[in-house]
Amino acid sequence: MHDTLRINGDRLRQRLSELGNIGALPGGGVCRLALTDEDRQGRDTVMNWMRELGLDVTVDVMGNVFGIRPGSAEGPPVMTGSHIDTVRTGGLYDGSLGVLSGLEAIETLNDAGITTRRPLCVAFFNNEEGARFAPDMMGSLVYVGGMSLEEAMATEGIDGKTVGECMQAIGAQGDAPVGNPDVHAFVEIHVEQGPVLEESGITIGAVEKVQGISWTEFTLTGTSNHAGTTPMRLRHDAGYVAMATASFVRDLATRLGGDQVATVGAFEIGPNLVNVVPNHARFTVDLRNTDSDRLQQAEWQLHEFITQLAEREGVTLERRQLARFEPVPFDPAMVDRVEAAARTQGLSVMRMPSGAGHDAQMLARVCPTSMIFVPSVDGISHNIEEYTAPDDLEAGANVLLQVLLDLAA
Repeated sequence: MHDTLRINGDRLRQRLSELGNIGALPGGGVCRLALTDEDRQGRDTVMNWMRELGLDVTVDVMGNVFGIRPGSAEGPPVMTGSHIDTVRTGGLYDGSLGVLSGLEAIETLNDAGITTRRPLCVAFFNNEEGARFAPDMMGSLVYVGGMSLEEAMATEGIDGKTVGECMQAIGAQGDAPVGNPDVHAFVEIHVEQGPVLEESGITIGAVEKVQGISWTEFTLTGTSNHAGTTPMRLRHDAGYVAMATASFVRDLATRLGGDQVATVGAFEIGPNLVNVVPNHARFTVDLRNTDSDRLQQAEWQLHEFITQLAEREGVTLERRQLARFEPVPFDPAMVDRVEAAARTQGLSVMRMPSGAGHDAQMLARVCPTSMIFVPSVDGISHNIEEYTAPDDLEAGANVLLQVLLDLAA
């Protein structure tokens, strides 16, 4: 009887715009790194909206936030949500769409006077991006018991400060426990962050799985020497090893093909002078694949290449794993629900994998989980030019609303 219920698209876009003003960048986009003052302002704003909608707001010891709307019966809630932290040059929709679409679904139900049987919960998780503190999805990982609170709190960020110090500084820590959540089901709406939906002319992605992620930081130490007087055969060039590896990483992804992607994202070199052989290099490699065996193959080939090259060049090699997650399949029945909700509303839909990591992959450890994708214009994300058309935002939020109603009935 609620199949025709629809969200208010203008209201959703207004909240997206208001949240986007916190940490706004010149020219568009937003910088709201986890546990900064901008993040605190964002957290306060969203929690105030939750309270205005009558939600019971709780915060756990990892700084994850939950707004619960009671149902007519007690029991584990149907949860939706995402994150509100961003990368340094983020867009308005990454993460925020998932949280604010959840709030819009709640307000739509309030306006219609509908009480679901099961409770509904809108959540946002701490430090999803991992842009300041690795690994990404840290808050949801601790929430489901995949990482200890102590390890998370001791994690040092790119500015030398720890998670614990920064949580205390902005008052982000609550009292609710972590590690053993009781959730009936979880569904997350997110912008695709890629070009597939737009290229295919499809409005809704029913996400079947999230690909595995491997982040590694490599540090190379060689010998500084004069660029003009040191023969090539006698050099211990950390910069050469780093740059040759970066080239290898690109070739590796192309050679393996399929869903394999590989990125050298952070890169520094020293002493960074035109006439000095570099004695230092530090860089990161991001490997991803939907197939676990192929991801391991890529890791092994990268390890063999850089180890052998560093040894041949007389350069010391150190490596540090920043994040490692296996590919995660979503619950088939949950994926079916997303697809069915889209088709019922006359929306085009396709099943697809996610190339990015999301909080949903962590929640899949403890409850049936699925995701809804909407198109990203030109496939752009983690960029101030990130954009999703208003009609697509509204379509995705309406699919979310119907899935939540279905699950909470």
